Amino acid sequence: MSALFALATSLLWGLADFGGGLLTRRTPALTVVVVSQIIAVTVLGAIVVATGGWSEAGPQLWFAAAAGVVGPAAMLCFYRALALGPMGVVSPLGALGGVIVPLGVALVLGERPGLLQVSGVVVAVAGVVLASGPQTGGAPVQRQTLLLTLVAALGFGSVMALIAEASHTLTGLFLALFVQRVCNVAVGGGALLVSVRRGNPGLPEGGMGVVWASLPALAFVGLADVAANGTYNLAAHHGPVTVAAVLASLYPVVTALAARGLLGERLRVVQATGAGLALVGTLLLATG
Repeated sequence: MSALFALATSLLWGLADFGGGLLTRRTPALTVVVVSQIIAVTVLGAIVVATGGWSEAGPQLWFAAAAGVVGPAAMLCFYRALALGPMGVVSPLGALGGVIVPLGVALVLGERPGLLQVSGVVVAVAGVVLASGPQTGGAPVQRQTLLLTLVAALGFGSVMALIAEASHTLTGLFLALFVQRVCNVAVGGGALLVSVRRGNPGLPEGGMGVVWASLPALAFVGLADVAANGTYNLAAHHGPVTVAAVLASLYPVVTALAARGLLGERLRVVQATGAGLALVGTLLLATG
């Protein structure tokens, strides 16, 4: 069950990233983040009320709040790094953070994967990096770009580790996700306000009409991201975190395949190789 939940996480995150990437071609990235998360907050709030999730309130919600603050900050660093440096360097390093931090936490807490699982981890991580399309040539990467990328990677991994600790029951998970998204909206909204005050556009060309027309896609991105956090929490509680973290981090493969299938984008040889390695690593983890 842990492997299935983790693979569902990678599928949902990969599709959410694909949808978000398409939306940011027409709409400012911060606006996409804030609007999609407002939709997610609305839906989660209704679910919490319907399930009585408020009864699960407790100290563990601080993990959810922390994830809600760290997540947008990491994403902002990631976007800034993408703007400053080559995507082929920034993207795979960012993806690695989602693997390394939860793995490190799990090992510190005493998890000890078997030899087959260790082999699967190594192969799958290599697949994640290659599927992200690493750049091996070109101009040197600026120190600021590397620093922003490493901060983003640490943030992404921290969110995964925090959300795994935010709840241990299903109704409590709904409440934890709600708290996380409220914090997402608060941080993202603040960043959007600062950006607009600095003269950056808050709306796409065409104004609110474009945003209203994009609401179904924005809802998909926000709800898929929420669902991915939920399935990761379940994966981390139904099996080894070392397995869940690696399988959940296969989302760059999903994004690349979605771009290939829906947009006709051709995979580079390194990306196709990475997708194959990720599949082999998945099989090793699942059988280990």
